[in-house]
Amino acid sequence: MYAAASHEARLYRAVKQEFAWRGRSRQAWVNWRDAFAPRLRQALGLDVMESGLAGHRPRAERLACENGGDHLRESWHLWVEPTVPLPFYLLRPKKSRARHLPLVLTPHGHNHPHIYVGIAHNEEEAKSIRDGDRDIAVQAVREGYLAIAPTTRAFGETRTAKDQADNALSSCRTELLHGLLVGRTPIGERVWDISALIDWALAEQGADPRRIAITGNSGGGTTSLFAAACDRRITVAVPSCYFCTFRGSIGVIHHCDCNYVPGMLRLGEMSDVAGLIAPRPFLAIAGKDDPIFPLSHVRTAFARLRKIYAAADAAADCELYVGPGGHRYYREAAWPFIRRHFQTA
Repeated sequence: MYAAASHEARLYRAVKQEFAWRGRSRQAWVNWRDAFAPRLRQALGLDVMESGLAGHRPRAERLACENGGDHLRESWHLWVEPTVPLPFYLLRPKKSRARHLPLVLTPHGHNHPHIYVGIAHNEEEAKSIRDGDRDIAVQAVREGYLAIAPTTRAFGETRTAKDQADNALSSCRTELLHGLLVGRTPIGERVWDISALIDWALAEQGADPRRIAITGNSGGGTTSLFAAACDRRITVAVPSCYFCTFRGSIGVIHHCDCNYVPGMLRLGEMSDVAGLIAPRPFLAIAGKDDPIFPLSHVRTAFARLRKIYAAADAAADCELYVGPGGHRYYREAAWPFIRRHFQTA
């Protein structure tokens, strides 16, 4: 009798990972990083995007500015592609007089973009913010940072017209399937958007290039990890409730289609992707009772990652925090870590 789980387990055991970390020295890490990084970009479809959009110069338009009490909340569009006006919120602290503020990008997961800036349209969303620390951009601006809360591609205004009419949360499946036809992936498009926002924040908002952090929960953790692996301008990475093993999470547990990169396991595991962030500070946040990114596999991935950071002479800058609950953000871990590394930048 056919058993899908057994079949998939055999496939995962048999696959040979070209960039699985096996080295020990710093020079081995440098050689590995320089070989792996361009191959990851290729797998994500970033090479295709770069060549197809080589002549594009993003433009931005501010739509509104609202009083958030201790901060200003601005609504913007950034044309990350000629046909993609990406919505994002820009939060700036009122009291700061610094010329160059640290920048924190807060990509969201499978929820609504406005939740990350503390806007709740109903009690369910208000509870999500209260119980899961999900107003992450508000937390960032109250730390004194410039915060950008982008709409994750395939959510909000970037859903298909049909999905918006049907009030579907996302258009992730459409994004994946249509992108595959031209060599793209959802993760690659979301990484592209983060890099475009960094370009804009540095050029137009005077963000401090030495202090750029990215942190988000769940799908926001996915974007945080891959963006930091691909864009070395990100100086601190704090993915929440995502860092795990591919085999122990998206490989065996039902997840959204947007998580999948063709051939990813032939390149390496999630710890290898995170290893491309070294020697920059990395904090993985996990929930003790997270059902879709199991803690046992998080610990396996973290043990492997520590070996890469050790080879890069940065073991002290690679940390794991395990929160007492489930699949949510844990602010008590994120901000002391980011603050500490911004202070030493």
